[in-house]
Amino acid sequence: MAKQYWIGEFFVDLSRNQITQNKQPQLVAPKALAVLTCLAEKQGKVVSQNTLLSEVWPDTIVSPNSLQRSIAQLRKALGDDGKGQIYIKTHSKQGYSLECNVRWQPESQTDLHAKPILPECQNKIGHLEKNNDVPTKLLNWRTTLTFLFITLALSSLIGIRYATSDESQLFSVGEIRALTASDGREFASIYSPDGKYIIFHRFSMEECVNNIWAKNLETQQEYKLTEDIDSYGTHSFSPDGKQLVFIRTMDCEQPTTQKKCYQLISMDFKKALREPQPMNVLLECKTSEIRLPHWLKNNDIALLHRESTRSQLISYSPKDKQSKVLYQVDNGNIIYYDYSVKDDLFSVISIHKDSKHYVEILDSNGELISSNPIVFTPDSERKKYLVANFSPIENHLIFSTGRQFFTLSYNGEVKNISIPLDQPTFSPNFHPDGERALVIKGNYDSDIAVIPMNHLRSEQLSVNSHIIDRSAVAEDTAIAEPIGNLIAFSSNRSGNEQIWLKGNQPLVQLTKFPIDSYISGMHWDERGESILANVNNKLVQVHINGEQQHYTTPHLILELLHWHRASDKVLTFANIRGVQKLTEYDLKTSQFKVVTDKRINWADKTNNGLLVYTDNMDRFWLVDGIDAEPITALDNQGGDNKRFIIKDSTIYGMNNELELWSYNLINQHFNTLGSLPSNTINIDDIDKENVLITVRIASKKEVVEIVLKE
Repeated sequence: MAKQYWIGEFFVDLSRNQITQNKQPQLVAPKALAVLTCLAEKQGKVVSQNTLLSEVWPDTIVSPNSLQRSIAQLRKALGDDGKGQIYIKTHSKQGYSLECNVRWQPESQTDLHAKPILPECQNKIGHLEKNNDVPTKLLNWRTTLTFLFITLALSSLIGIRYATSDESQLFSVGEIRALTASDGREFASIYSPDGKYIIFHRFSMEECVNNIWAKNLETQQEYKLTEDIDSYGTHSFSPDGKQLVFIRTMDCEQPTTQKKCYQLISMDFKKALREPQPMNVLLECKTSEIRLPHWLKNNDIALLHRESTRSQLISYSPKDKQSKVLYQVDNGNIIYYDYSVKDDLFSVISIHKDSKHYVEILDSNGELISSNPIVFTPDSERKKYLVANFSPIENHLIFSTGRQFFTLSYNGEVKNISIPLDQPTFSPNFHPDGERALVIKGNYDSDIAVIPMNHLRSEQLSVNSHIIDRSAVAEDTAIAEPIGNLIAFSSNRSGNEQIWLKGNQPLVQLTKFPIDSYISGMHWDERGESILANVNNKLVQVHINGEQQHYTTPHLILELLHWHRASDKVLTFANIRGVQKLTEYDLKTSQFKVVTDKRINWADKTNNGLLVYTDNMDRFWLVDGIDAEPITALDNQGGDNKRFIIKDSTIYGMNNELELWSYNLINQHFNTLGSLPSNTINIDDIDKENVLITVRIASKKEVVEIVLKE
């Protein structure tokens, strides 16, 4: 059977799940297209409901409602309101028929601009609309002229609004304005369904928790919605705008498989505008994780649900207190999803078994409409996690890599668009009118400090006196040269994240990576001649003279954990079919192996090859040969997903009380070395008698609204 055919002036492409008219494609669910194809194969004849159900849903028991929904989708795509029944006719108690002639497209021909047949259904349209006193030819001319006039008028309006059909012109920004301006850190902002309010989180740097706030865009008045400060996640409105739903993360009272528990919370929004409201717990997860709630049109709540290492898209009914799986990827994983209230569609970003990113469009029941691999441009690949949201551009999502924005079509095509923002931003959330959007814009300020260990017990410790080279931007991942006095670290001080060297001489920028690059892990070789870094999910060896050697790996590298230069073995977190796994990569032979399938928080190796890792309960394990043995002396010393490092045979780590400790694997001796500054983010390296740490100076994030040009 041909995969493409014409129904009047509509071009049906089964391979793309599209119906196209006048170069304007519409995505249609595969089952609906299968119904249309069954009718097309028997054009002009009545096809019974039982026949359609058995052919389209073989070996599946479904109700006639499924068929009726498909017919409604088809009529909408064909511009048929169902009353005139121009294309698809209902025969009471019998079935349906396709009343329009069909022209099947040869498989070798894919030109959808070929002249379509304008058959009897087109004449029926004329018959329904014409005055009997008007001659048919004159009517046809008037219809043609009217069509041309409307087309020209629409083209003019589109030209005025968008200038061209190119996506870079669709996002011509007319104004950028800040909506929040406190000393706090604001993020996770959305519009209310009526567009009158924005909802956002205000974060406390001292307590590392947040409250949920609302702001009236007309009066500029702000409202604190939650009674208590806590750890809240992203939020969503009910379709009527009366309820707000969000995720609360907290420590499990009796952890079994994970330390954190998750609650789905709802709140009366109107009441919260008068005074902070208590939380209504809809759902609690103690052995799995839920995130990204979206309230659906049918009043169910969609969630991304993770058990073990893989995520699935589910819907939860607060009324029935039941959940069901909407979509999951076989031998792959879902990375992110968004929901369009306007179109009642899901967009899903996933990684499949071929390790490629896919963009997938689902209907509200989770039925797959389209699935296409994403064709990244070189500059759009520089993104750790692809967060793509629905946009006003038809059949397009939008995402950010930092200071660059990109459109992502439902077919997987990526294009760069220009938005004049000088600081990294998160992907935008659009106003219901599509004319403006919210982004989170700001700057994170952290520095590298080198502190002698004998100073850690001093009550007079001042971290400011130990910062190696102060800047007002993010700096981290400091590593000390093994046999010299150089310190390498990553910094944004030149506008993009680069590797810098600090020694007795002035500061030196070692690399010139492109815009929106990011570095996840660096290690010196044993001779201090080069640095291996994970840059944009790829391993790059950077020599002191600036020369670079790039390595090709079969999977994306999420984090570089350890590099043993003598054997050229690299310990990494790698993205394998959308799941983070602990892996080892041989730079010489290009061999790649998974070390363990367990969910790992962090890992490192001793000089003689012993592996130490922490699991998702922050317990330490030592792997000597095949078996992994728990290091019970380090129970409760792992902190909340904190990093550790190994020097020779000694582990150095930081607990939740910000105490630096050491544990010798040979004599099994544990020692508390002293207290680190309260603004310590990570311990980066141990340099003889010094500890290199990343300290937080400030974090400024604010909600910004971008207004598109008319």
